[in-house]
Amino acid sequence: MFAAYGLYTHIRANRLRTIFLLAGFVALLHALLFSFALIFEATTAPDGASLEWILRRAGNDMIRGWPIAVGAALIWFAIAFFFHQQMIDYATGAHGVTREEAPRLYNLLENLCISRGIPIPSLQIVEDEALNAYASGISEGHYNVAVTRGLLDSLTDAEIEAVLAHELTHIRNRDVRLMVVAVIFAGIFAFVGDLMFRNWNFPFGFSPQRPSQREDRRGDGGAMFAILIALLVILLSWGASVLIRFALSRTREYLADAGSVELTKNPDALISALRKIETHAAIPSMPSRLHGFFIESPAAPTQASWFATHPSVEDRVQALIAYGGGAETVPLPPPAGGVPAAPRGPWGAPQ
Repeated sequence: MFAAYGLYTHIRANRLRTIFLLAGFVALLHALLFSFALIFEATTAPDGASLEWILRRAGNDMIRGWPIAVGAALIWFAIAFFFHQQMIDYATGAHGVTREEAPRLYNLLENLCISRGIPIPSLQIVEDEALNAYASGISEGHYNVAVTRGLLDSLTDAEIEAVLAHELTHIRNRDVRLMVVAVIFAGIFAFVGDLMFRNWNFPFGFSPQRPSQREDRRGDGGAMFAILIALLVILLSWGASVLIRFALSRTREYLADAGSVELTKNPDALISALRKIETHAAIPSMPSRLHGFFIESPAAPTQASWFATHPSVEDRVQALIAYGGGAETVPLPPPAGGVPAAPRGPWGAPQ
């Protein structure tokens, strides 16, 4: 596990995941288009129209309309590709810093990059008292590492170095590229899902909050069944896109921890950093679609593992202890006289 930094197999796997993700996007996009066609045909169907008739017409609509849908999706991807960093910066509140403004941070990052011949990413700071960090970017020369002001003020140099190494591993292993694609991919379905299931005000003249005479007529034929099928497909597409994004985020964190250890040769620093971050990571204003970018989720932890963007800190620490040679150091009670004792390792040796 802990020889994972720079594994070409993992990089190739991420490239394959990106391809499969894009292929899945095309499939879910067609399902979404068919759902809209079903709703349109159901709300305009004549009295007594059968479900088979509505399905057939919706299929014909999809055949005629898919080039428009694919074109719109390509435009969305193009905009997101060229402007994703500005979108992320706007959502997180991150801003760039110069060497003069953050010399300590720059020196730590530069030393890590020089030691392994890694191009130095841009540095950013999020002006928040939480303890967190993330990496972003989609192509070489355009990667960014951001840390919160709270993390910079609260962690030691060794702990900050371990966090920076964790984020550099995400960049090196192409995790950040995969996550950007996943967020772009999920964005369309999340937008439609929010529109459908939260606001309930969407096109084609149908809304369960505003019953009409036309709704009464639909109950006599197959239109209501068609609408239910459409809503079910949209719900499944929305849920699938969210679960995929969460799963991608969870699986990469262990490898990034491994890469941090490989870079710094200091698993204890990462353990200590994770323990400090664990209870101070929350950034309530952070959009949920960006939670997976961070070293620890900026949201309150959830009990449902399928809906968690990160494995628990406890699991990550135990992996670092079991496979990375790390040990949690706990300060001992001060001896008589009031002088604090030095932290000790698992066998009682001073650290």
